[in-house]
Amino acid sequence: MSETASIKSTRRLTETAIMLALAVALSYVQIFSLPMGGSVTLFSQVPIIIVGYRYGTKWGISTGIIYGILEMLLQGLGNFAYVKGIGAYLVLILADYVFAFMALGLGGAMFKKSVKNQSLAIGLGAFVGSLIRFICHFISGVTIWGEYANGWKSVWVYSLGYNGSYMAVEAVISVVVVVLLSFVLDFNQVDLKKRKA
Repeated sequence: MSETASIKSTRRLTETAIMLALAVALSYVQIFSLPMGGSVTLFSQVPIIIVGYRYGTKWGISTGIIYGILEMLLQGLGNFAYVKGIGAYLVLILADYVFAFMALGLGGAMFKKSVKNQSLAIGLGAFVGSLIRFICHFISGVTIWGEYANGWKSVWVYSLGYNGSYMAVEAVISVVVVVLLSFVLDFNQVDLKKRKA
């Protein structure tokens, strides 16, 4: 017997709220963090990637945006003291939070239909989502954080080095964790059943 639309909607909202809470909690467990923002966390990207994979592009993007706004409000408001002007504020909000974390939900959903192997699809999604997030932070680094590039050959190299130093590790952790989870859980099942051997 299939679930009614109301039960499915309630289940999806509840699961997403739990995954958002888990992502926020994990973002506070930082393996290392950099002075001007950016950190390697205990796989805080993973819950958002899984939501994207399970519920598709629109839901994944929406979840990523909500997560980005939560990260900005809970951990990122101090960054506004370092930039000046409405343009810089917009780049900070959009590039470092909204689009950056939106990319994780998008990445999770990206390969579900085109790649039939669950582990490969979600692993590729985690990689691409992390790559897009890195590009967002890179753009932010070049446009509004360039004044902190003292001692670097160029602002481009500074942004690449600064953002790459934590995003590469964060990406590897996320890919490894989602792939390992995908060996155990069937993300296509409504109730996340264990995969059959």
